[in-house]
Amino acid sequence: MSALEPRISVPDAAPPPQGGVLGPAYRTLSIGMISVIFLIAFEATAVGTAMPVAARELDGIGLYAFAFSAYFTTSLFGMVLSGQWSDRQGPLRPLTVGIGAFAAGLVCSGTATTMGVFVLGRAVQGFGGGLVIVALYVVVSRAYEERLRPAIMAAFAASWVVPSIVGPLAAGTVTEHLGWRWVFLGIPALVVVPLVVALPAIRRTASGPVDPAAAVAFDRRRIGFALGISLGAGLLQYAAQDLRWLSLLPGLAGVALLVPAVRALMPRGTYLARRGLPSVVLLRGVAAGAFIGAESFVPLMLVTQRGLSPTMAGFSLALGGVTWALGSWVQSKGRTAPYRERLMVAGMVMVAFAIAAAPAVLIESVPVWTAALAWGVGCLGMGLVIGSTSVLLLKLSAPEEAGANSAALQISDALANVVLLAAVGAAFAGLGGGAVGSAGHTLTEGGASASHPAAFLAVFLPMACVALAGAWVATRLDPAPAATGTDPAPAATGTDPAPAGTGTDPAPAGTGTRKS
Repeated sequence: MSALEPRISVPDAAPPPQGGVLGPAYRTLSIGMISVIFLIAFEATAVGTAMPVAARELDGIGLYAFAFSAYFTTSLFGMVLSGQWSDRQGPLRPLTVGIGAFAAGLVCSGTATTMGVFVLGRAVQGFGGGLVIVALYVVVSRAYEERLRPAIMAAFAASWVVPSIVGPLAAGTVTEHLGWRWVFLGIPALVVVPLVVALPAIRRTASGPVDPAAAVAFDRRRIGFALGISLGAGLLQYAAQDLRWLSLLPGLAGVALLVPAVRALMPRGTYLARRGLPSVVLLRGVAAGAFIGAESFVPLMLVTQRGLSPTMAGFSLALGGVTWALGSWVQSKGRTAPYRERLMVAGMVMVAFAIAAAPAVLIESVPVWTAALAWGVGCLGMGLVIGSTSVLLLKLSAPEEAGANSAALQISDALANVVLLAAVGAAFAGLGGGAVGSAGHTLTEGGASASHPAAFLAVFLPMACVALAGAWVATRLDPAPAATGTDPAPAATGTDPAPAGTGTDPAPAGTGTRKS
């Protein structure tokens, strides 16, 4: 058991070390974890810039949404597995395996000769990403005091600033001069830094289970549900991309797998927006799903409808990295803590505004830079919301349940991405979007494809409505007082007792992450 573990599980442990996240006691660990987030951030911004070119070269514009959602689909299984693995054996092993799978997926996509192989690489990468993100949350829960958690989440968001600015420029330059493949093949070299810096620090501070008695066999029922949710999400996405009546069969099969798995893996009352932890988990999915569902199509819209180069299309999102970090920094300040829920409502309104405003660039007379400005506003809102949901989740989770609850938060995030990308991808393809920018498609003056504004509007306007619904969910994050009888869970935890067979126990009373 590491030196910090008794502080978590033993009431009379020594006082925790003082100082901030970069103080002597936390410096190496913080830098190591930030380097992992930096790698993920650089990959996301760089790959997003190269994706339209890769899809066109592989003649796979019709599967464009699937290239994104495949990542989220397999990450669902990785998240559940990582939650169990971290709670039982500590976060070190799932983090190591996850980083390796992340790199392997990039290599697979970078060497792909067909869109199918490209999507397979994205799926392997997603599995690794799912392992990594939940393991990082467990490290935060176990190694950092509650007062420092908002600050480390803000640091995670800040680590997106440089990649958001440099990533699109570097990826666009490489794509235009060397080819899109080198964007994917070059990023795995960055894996060396997280491995060297982060893993030794985590081994010293957060390795092993919180309680040796927790180091038991994996819950096979829960792993089965994880496979069900991942397979169900994949079938649903396939049905959305294959717009035929026969596609209803895999679609219905996907729903049949998803419903019981989601009920078992999520806090009870999540999709009823029950107060406390269920609404925190729901809000994470609503916010991430709406935002990613829209953001995935912004570069494609700018390249195919306004004739921007891949570099400039990706760079148009760079402001968002700065404003996202700003929003996360605001939520991390102690003076804003009493107003956290109000800030989250405002943040969701900003997201809705940005998503609704971005497609204004489909009108030729509207300057292209308005999309960048709108997305900066949306990212400011996301910084307020995502950082806050991470902080609230860890506050409402017992230490021994940090892995399972963090997995639920990330599942909500990824599942919403899959479902909403499937929905908007189907609408996009159904309205002619599959022909946008494809090989041999007619180009207009300036390099843009023939206009399909309705296809893009079918993506952005529904996602804006989803974001507005998130503003209402953000009003229900405070656990209901015990005296009201609204929730059967203790008021301090905001969770419900888990149904039999889920492998999750109710947290004891009084216990208390874009891009984090």
